[in-house]
Amino acid sequence: MKTSKGRIQRHLEQIAQFTATPGQGITRLSYSEEDKLTRAYLKQQMQAIGLSVREDAIGNIFGRLEGVRQDLPAVMIGSHFDSVPNGGMFDGTVGVVMGLEVATLFHLQGLTPYYPLEIVALVEEEGTSFSSGLLASRTITGHITTEMLYQLVDNKGISAADKMAQAGFDAHRVAQAIRAPSSIKAFIELHIEQGPILDQSGDDIGIVDVIVGICQLHVTVKGRAGHAGTTPMNMRTDALVTSAILVQKINQLALEGDGECVATVGKFQVFPNGANVIPSKVVFSVDIRAKCNKTLQRLVTQIKQVVIQQADKQIECLITTPFYIEPVQLDPVICDQLQKNSRQLGFSSRIMASGAGHDAMVFAQIAPVGLVFVPSKNGLSHHPDEWTDYHQIQKGIDVIFETVKQLTKE
Repeated sequence: MKTSKGRIQRHLEQIAQFTATPGQGITRLSYSEEDKLTRAYLKQQMQAIGLSVREDAIGNIFGRLEGVRQDLPAVMIGSHFDSVPNGGMFDGTVGVVMGLEVATLFHLQGLTPYYPLEIVALVEEEGTSFSSGLLASRTITGHITTEMLYQLVDNKGISAADKMAQAGFDAHRVAQAIRAPSSIKAFIELHIEQGPILDQSGDDIGIVDVIVGICQLHVTVKGRAGHAGTTPMNMRTDALVTSAILVQKINQLALEGDGECVATVGKFQVFPNGANVIPSKVVFSVDIRAKCNKTLQRLVTQIKQVVIQQADKQIECLITTPFYIEPVQLDPVICDQLQKNSRQLGFSSRIMASGAGHDAMVFAQIAPVGLVFVPSKNGLSHHPDEWTDYHQIQKGIDVIFETVKQLTKE
């Protein structure tokens, strides 16, 4: 293999040090101190291999190796470097390290691409900070405005725009972060599978042909606060009780989908959150996914109806849709290239769907896209024990390196 397992391991283990929860997994939120340390490291590594480095208005990092024809669209590779709370060291970061390793190989082998090569490290893919995932790629593709960045807030009520400003970025220049389709020839992402298929099958490489559609809903249930000891049960307007009923109903609707869809209530906030106070407000998220857009639309409609129907004279139920992305078919030509290169390198591979959302699905709106999976041990992800063997990551990067060489040729 042309790639260096030692170099890949060194990058991953160094970046894993930038966490707010040492010994308890990776917690690296966008625009945090850990984000700052990571971006300093990534920029330093990009510069060391001769890339020109820049950050856009919201903090995405780009390292560019100019091609023989600088006016041609770039082949872009990479992933995100934010994490969920107490997550693993591989999710997202593997794809960023892939970009570093591919660019390093171009540097060490003295390769000059005909088409420019860009590696990218993206912010806020997980949606942990502002309950709105895939923020970076949606910004790059023109779906995020300055107004929206002021409307998105973290759990302390601080807007995404203000958090960006604190980190030295400018939400008012968000339009400058948009990339024209004519500027990107292709986008390729490497990611751990986050599921058990490759681990159980023993295949080295997963080549994704479709990514599920995703809808995120934001539900607010408003009741009335009261003293926990003095308010009779039949005189309460408890927002948490109503929310619990809704969570059960949402789960049941997904179960009735016969495996064609999933729905998850993953973020739950109770106000005022006092042990002796009847909850006056609850805010929770609903993550809905399906491979078929018709199925996704049906479940979203059903959930919205259930939420609206739960409201009465005393309980107010509000529901918004931060984002909705239809299922995405990835580029068949790039998919075929990845499969051929995997075969030629002697790696076993399989075509598969992705049940998780990725920035690749957003980039597919403006460019041909490829997505490569490497195995997750026991299918575990978003957990401190998340693990992918370094030699498996190396195989995924080798496949992408060969593909990128082909895509950047005249």
